[in-house]
Amino acid sequence: MLVTLKEILSIAEERQIAVGAFNTPGLESLQAVIGAAQELSLPVIIQFAQCHEPWIPLSVIGKIMVDHAKEAKVPVCVHLDHGETLPYLQQALDIGFTGIMYDGSTLSYEENLENTKKAVEMAAKTGAGVEAELGSMGKRESGSGDESKTEDDTKIYTDPVQAKRFVRESGIDALACSFGTTHGIYLTQPKLDFEVVRGVRREAENIPVVMHGGSGVGKDDFHAAIKAGVRKVNYFTYMDKSAGVACADYLKTLKEGEPVFFSYMVMEAQRAMKENVKEAMKTFALMD
Repeated sequence: MLVTLKEILSIAEERQIAVGAFNTPGLESLQAVIGAAQELSLPVIIQFAQCHEPWIPLSVIGKIMVDHAKEAKVPVCVHLDHGETLPYLQQALDIGFTGIMYDGSTLSYEENLENTKKAVEMAAKTGAGVEAELGSMGKRESGSGDESKTEDDTKIYTDPVQAKRFVRESGIDALACSFGTTHGIYLTQPKLDFEVVRGVRREAENIPVVMHGGSGVGKDDFHAAIKAGVRKVNYFTYMDKSAGVACADYLKTLKEGEPVFFSYMVMEAQRAMKENVKEAMKTFALMD
């Protein structure tokens, strides 16, 4: 069942949970995520980030994502994650995406706000919802980054008072906030400031807060973030990693000289992603 970003966040708000938002830059990850959501009877957001364009074009996977969402037995929002340019956001809307994120976090506040306003105007023509980012989580959604660093000094925490103005003037449906998480692999235990989340919710009329950099965060911290007001959690890196580990484990089972079949590795990867996603979904829905 294809739903909009606003509709799926309303479900999360009503249940006082967070909806998992999983990047699906391939058929295997797409089927794993929707399969997990259907088994658990939970709403889900499937995403494609602009930085995944070299892996597979949005023009190819986007249509498949929309078709799978329409056929799903649970509410599914098809969302563009970290859209960096307005034309790219429009491309997602034209395909049928029901949510878009404009990421102007590296720009000045005023430029970020002006471009976000344009994104809201674009999305309104199709009924799609808009997520924006204020502050910076650092690194990219691809999970890559300089892993030689033990601290990510590119992070800028979100100011709740500034968020109030940004939300009011832009008209967005969700705000990605920086409160201590980081995109990619965690090299040190994250220190999360949940007061930032509570402050944004308090100042910005209970705007649904989005948590990026969710992979690698402990269950207790997830629960605390959700209770503070997080309603969408982006999760990809550790799901992707689970598929890689499954492939490596499959190769270890082969005897010397035994042929390697890509199709077998794909099946192992998909199974691993599905189980990893199910555990994440249960955590976000406060089911464990």
